[in-house]
Amino acid sequence: MCYCAKLTQLRTATRVVILQHPRERDVAIGTARMASLCLTGSELHVGVTWDDHPALGRALADPARPPILLYPGPGARDILREPPVGPVTLVVVDGTWSQAKTVVRDNPVLHALPRYAFAAPELSEYRIRKEPRAEYCSTIEALMHVLGVLEGDPEPFRALLEPFRAMIDAQLVCQALRPQRRQRQPRGPRPVTPRLPAALTDRFGDLVCIVGEANAWPYHSTHAHDADELVHFAAHRPSTGETFDMLAAPEAALSPSTPFHVGIPEAALRAAGSRAALVDAFARFTRPTDIIASWGHYGPNLYVRAGGTLGERLDIRALGQRLANTKLGALEAHVAAVAGPPGPPLAPGRAGRRLAALVQLALAWRATRT
Repeated sequence: MCYCAKLTQLRTATRVVILQHPRERDVAIGTARMASLCLTGSELHVGVTWDDHPALGRALADPARPPILLYPGPGARDILREPPVGPVTLVVVDGTWSQAKTVVRDNPVLHALPRYAFAAPELSEYRIRKEPRAEYCSTIEALMHVLGVLEGDPEPFRALLEPFRAMIDAQLVCQALRPQRRQRQPRGPRPVTPRLPAALTDRFGDLVCIVGEANAWPYHSTHAHDADELVHFAAHRPSTGETFDMLAAPEAALSPSTPFHVGIPEAALRAAGSRAALVDAFARFTRPTDIIASWGHYGPNLYVRAGGTLGERLDIRALGQRLANTKLGALEAHVAAVAGPPGPPLAPGRAGRRLAALVQLALAWRATRT
């Protein structure tokens, strides 16, 4: 439905920056775009990774309007009771709670921001979308409450609810008019899709499994620290048995927990070569046609952030979820359920064990191909 007639232009001293998860962009009943159309000068950016985003970087670097993050969590101050002084840059993450949690967790640039939250003083009017808790509300309702406090006059921002209510009312009318039982339409034959990707069948020779480990500080650490940095990278080509294994010395302060978690002695980490040398060495190990397989995106992102370039990728975790038709937990637990007891590690430390598990899972799937 069109809610253009209900939009009201509101000017604010607060700079509003909305970071929208890509999966929320095409949701018909989302409210982030609606809010951005009402708030003159606001910014709406769509994505998941924000550490190197130029527009966000400029917004966060404005000394006249220091940034704050609107997101609940340990240490978050109640913005309705303790609002920051002076004009600020208000960063808001838009998406489901699961999506927002992922965005905040995976972006160190957001970790450093002072965090604020609030409990909505009135029940949400989002009658067509269920919130996890009664005090939660939509993005546009959150902006109404928060901007009313930051700008010192709540009344003008009640206008944000006009297009919101119009959209909800229209959706409820559609639901009421929609037939309760839809007649099933005959379907043609479903297209045949391969159960396994080419990396596990015809292009098995191009498959390279990788694991990256980082110098990473605890998520809620009060110690000032940089973004996670690559310190150990291991890879294996199952078709030939070739293995790549290399450490990189941390350039930032070494987290006390890093040697324990990655399973590499601190002395070995500090004595290692540079990340640039690691990137160059792995570039020589790979071929232009290689398919880089990993459990999620963390390892590949560490390598790319270190200056490397990766070609075609395969997310083994996403493939496993598709094959099992359910969400998966830890890599090791899934491998034990699908492929049996773990084999010997392919490199030192935790990366070697995880790499062996990744290869074992790929081989188990390949053995089931038709």
